[in-house]
Amino acid sequence: MSGEGVRSVVVVALEALRDVLPIAMTIAFFQVVVLRRRLAHGRRLALGFVYVLAGLTLFVVGLEEALFPIGRTMAEQLTDPSFLVGDEAAAMGVPASWWQYYWVYAFAAAIGFSAAIAEPALIAVSLKAEEASGGTVRSLPLRVAVATGVAVSVALGAFRIVTGTPLEVYMIGGYLVVVALTVFARKTIVPLAYDSGGVVTSTVTVPLVTALGLGLAATVPGRSPLLDGFGMIALAALSPMIAVMVYARLSDLRAHGRRNRAARQKGAA
Repeated sequence: MSGEGVRSVVVVALEALRDVLPIAMTIAFFQVVVLRRRLAHGRRLALGFVYVLAGLTLFVVGLEEALFPIGRTMAEQLTDPSFLVGDEAAAMGVPASWWQYYWVYAFAAAIGFSAAIAEPALIAVSLKAEEASGGTVRSLPLRVAVATGVAVSVALGAFRIVTGTPLEVYMIGGYLVVVALTVFARKTIVPLAYDSGGVVTSTVTVPLVTALGLGLAATVPGRSPLLDGFGMIALAALSPMIAVMVYARLSDLRAHGRRNRAARQKGAA
């Protein structure tokens, strides 16, 4: 690693220490001053603190050195006029129509799905939901439902950037759907659905989706990274709520159909 790279890692590590130290001080204050008890397993806590600092440092450096450049590079390649309309049309200055960006939408959906399905926070919540529900809510189908919602929303966000349509139209429409689904959804699934929107926009999803949005806004003609590059995370947080409630509703209908078929077979016998 070059000297500049080492300095960059040291700066990021100091910034991570600055961010994490208040949390550690708060916990220590309440444990020692308020509860008047010694910290148990001091060595393990200190080692865990070091691991947290190392993990945050490597994660932020990885974002800056890999994920953000990859997002920009993919956006530049997928929105290149020669790729969209062909070399001859690009040389003549023929603009691409919104439908010619279909590979951009497909890439956005794939990034959204793969990032969400690998999100550690979503994995943790889905496992806890399966445990708390006694297996009624299964972890993997829940993750797939949430990831599918994120895929749709990220593709929709890419469409919004390409077409230049206002973000508020999508947000207002989406929340109207959420309210309507909440009325008919099982009451036990509504809190989980609302939490899913928050947990999925975390460690993995946010950097990838942000990099893609900023890259698209910087390369699509007439778009501003500041005005158009942001907003995809808001859509990514909205869609899982819809996806989980739809998934739960479909599961209820499927279970109801199985019970009806079983009742008919029992009556015929």
